[in-house]
Amino acid sequence: MPDGPVTPTSLEGVTSLYRRFRPGRFVEMRGQEHVVRALRGAVANGRVSHAYLFSGPRGTGKTTTARILAKALNCESPVDGDACNECASCVAITKGSSLDVIELDAASNNGVDDVRDIVAGAWHGTPGSWKVYIFDEVHQLSKAASAALLKTLEEPPAHVVFVLATTDPHKVLPTIRSRTQHLEFRLYPAETLASLLRDVSDAAELDADDATLEAAVRLGRGSARDALSALDQLLATGAVAEARPTFDGLLEGIARSDAVSTLGALATLVGEGWDPEQLAESLAGEVRQVFLLQVAPRVADAVDADRARLADWGERLGLARTVRVLETVGRAIREMKSAPDKVVILEVALVRLVRPELDATYEALEERLGRRERERRAAPSPSDPPPAPAPPRRPIGQGADPAPQASPSDPPAPEVDPATPTPTSDAEVDPTLDEVRARFAVRVVPRTSRAAQLILRSARVDSLEGLVLTVAVASEEMRQNTEMISQGLRGALEHEFKRAFTLRWSVDPSLASALPTPAPRRAPAPLREEEVHDTGDDDAEVVVVDSAAEHLITEMFPGAEEIS
Repeated sequence: MPDGPVTPTSLEGVTSLYRRFRPGRFVEMRGQEHVVRALRGAVANGRVSHAYLFSGPRGTGKTTTARILAKALNCESPVDGDACNECASCVAITKGSSLDVIELDAASNNGVDDVRDIVAGAWHGTPGSWKVYIFDEVHQLSKAASAALLKTLEEPPAHVVFVLATTDPHKVLPTIRSRTQHLEFRLYPAETLASLLRDVSDAAELDADDATLEAAVRLGRGSARDALSALDQLLATGAVAEARPTFDGLLEGIARSDAVSTLGALATLVGEGWDPEQLAESLAGEVRQVFLLQVAPRVADAVDADRARLADWGERLGLARTVRVLETVGRAIREMKSAPDKVVILEVALVRLVRPELDATYEALEERLGRRERERRAAPSPSDPPPAPAPPRRPIGQGADPAPQASPSDPPAPEVDPATPTPTSDAEVDPTLDEVRARFAVRVVPRTSRAAQLILRSARVDSLEGLVLTVAVASEEMRQNTEMISQGLRGALEHEFKRAFTLRWSVDPSLASALPTPAPRRAPAPLREEEVHDTGDDDAEVVVVDSAAEHLITEMFPGAEEIS
């Protein structure tokens, strides 16, 4: 086998590039080395299977490889399991006039009678050494036709080879798959397609610049046939920029969260004649490159100026929004399959991207929260009140500020000792035990969770040493559960007293008498006034639960009412 890739042999009288430069030998095949290696070895060693199943995406060389296999089997002078492509048998197979090769399009000839005719002819003699039957799109055979083919695959004639080609091997009967040697064809890498197009362009003396070749590779999407067809079209029209839609205006609207400009850009693309479903698929492909350039740049297929442009969009959109665009457009593509008006589905998807409040997904909620946080940080802080003669001070336990500090011109206040430092804020004054006890049940406990309230409503504040607060509970079981509520209680204490407390827990069995006795309830009673406490937040109120049963019901069914 030659060291470098070989340009496919050009066929005279054919103008289409993908037909004109179709490979005629194994050595001309590219990108399917695993298939070529298996088939050449089988031919060279005389170990050819009676049936092969070629599966893979369109344009990856399944039918072409089947014809090359037929050439290699019937070639008059093969070399290392490959055809010479020059003898009478090879030329006849290339022209499609050989009696040794019978091709059947299963998509249009999927009846049982068509297969029976093929099966009946398989036992007849042939001019060559092997008779090769090629079934294209074999998964579209009817059940009766598949059953008729199965019988022949079980006991085939010795001189017959069946090659079944399909783009969807999962639809082929398992009994048929089990009787074949399955070879999977893969999409071509971008480098392989680019090399193929350059060689074809040089061999055909085409005036194709790098931009045209790159556009054809991109439009081919891993298919050699589609890439060559795209190159034909680009050379015929001379309009590389018009070969795909331009999404810069649409991405600009998404980045700015501007629904008007986003829908306007979409309307412009639709007005240019682009199909909405094709637009969605192309948009998903472009955003995929944006995504890959952010997380795995080496995997991305974009090159040169296109790569720089997409990388810039990645910086503007960010990874989180890029992922949401991919997921949202992907869902829209699935919904378009059965939608009567496809453009409406795409419009709704784009509006959800620029207006996250219309999207109920977790990703949209995260984007909304992130946007609110950025707006809050960017917003200017409210203006301070006019400066007072002295900084305001509010001692703990009092609602009003003390009198301002006297100025040098005022008479001295006899009750203030000049040698004693005066605190400048309430956060510098440690609360007393009486103050903590007074506010504990009324203002601290209601700020904790419902589970914490079940424990703390019967608890007692025992002592306060500096900022170490000791709280007694009724039982050892409750004390063991305090680990789950300590963080919330410390937060409530810090919110109330502006000090960071350290909690210690003790057990006092006498507190068991203060535990609420659960009673059966058939309907929820209106909340009593003493059960709702002001938290200091005008938009929130804290509800104290009565029992564990109420806690469980409220946690599991928020907003529900017990009626029986």
